Amino acid sequence: MKIIVTGGAGFLGSRVIRALLAGAGRQDGLPGFDAIVSVDLSPCPVEDPRVASVAGDIADPGFVRQVVGADTAGIYHLAAVLSGGSEADFDLAMRVNLDGTRALLEAARAAGTVPRFVFTSSLAVFGGPMPKVVPESLATMPASTYGAQKAIGELLVNDYSRKGFVDGRVCRLPTISVRPGRPNSAASSFASGIIREPLAGIPADCPVPLDTRMWLSSPGAAVANLVHAMAVEGGRIGPWRTLNLPGLCVTVGEMLASLERVGGSGARALVREAPDRRIMDIVCSWPGAFDTSRAAALGFVGDSDFDSVVRQYRDEFSGVRTA
Repeated sequence: MKIIVTGGAGFLGSRVIRALLAGAGRQDGLPGFDAIVSVDLSPCPVEDPRVASVAGDIADPGFVRQVVGADTAGIYHLAAVLSGGSEADFDLAMRVNLDGTRALLEAARAAGTVPRFVFTSSLAVFGGPMPKVVPESLATMPASTYGAQKAIGELLVNDYSRKGFVDGRVCRLPTISVRPGRPNSAASSFASGIIREPLAGIPADCPVPLDTRMWLSSPGAAVANLVHAMAVEGGRIGPWRTLNLPGLCVTVGEMLASLERVGGSGARALVREAPDRRIMDIVCSWPGAFDTSRAAALGFVGDSDFDSVVRQYRDEFSGVRTA
């Protein structure tokens, strides 16, 4: 049996694959598997005999049905055109984010084995007037193409689960910070850049007001929660398969205060306020805090504070040891 990870060559996908391999045979509740298939446009960086890389277009039903078969125990659908890229190229985003999701669900349905299906959604599904703390039951009002496509994906996964075609779990991920490497096309990419670049001695621009609230998760907590999402028994989740995953509610100003405490005043001085209306229109429409009580009761976890998140990045990736 196998687990499929779309976007398996990416930052989050490759870490999920490593975590699955590390927990194989030890993580209670994970479906049994002896292989992982990374589906992406690039080869998976994880070198392990249990991991195979397959390159192809997830919006191509024929390709997807070659990958998803009766031996599929679970599917992680992480591949997506991100928020900034979706605004820039509507047609590509529709093909990957919407057509690709439906193609995967249809392939799982055709396989007939009801695989567990973990779909990563986003706080971008929300917009408009919102309470200070957003419950899972709040109606989605996305203010971006990416958010609209994720909201549609949520409904599809819930309905395919209701029909018994898949055993779905929709994980509304917080913004992941701090990501190593180069900036990506997400409108929220600055949430890593304003920490990552200064810790490396590189200036960074902050495109949103300092009082903007962010809902954040470290990479470590995000990966742990995605592995747990595959492991938790579907009946415990209930008929509504969408979960607000735990995160930290911090303002951008508080993030920069953490940067100064961990990286020093010199690092903080490298961040320049540079308002960008395009990014503000997207990011400032997102909520900054969620009710995650149902996810917590199911065993999902969050970070303790943002200082710890910055230290985690510094110690694992940057090599910086300044006080």
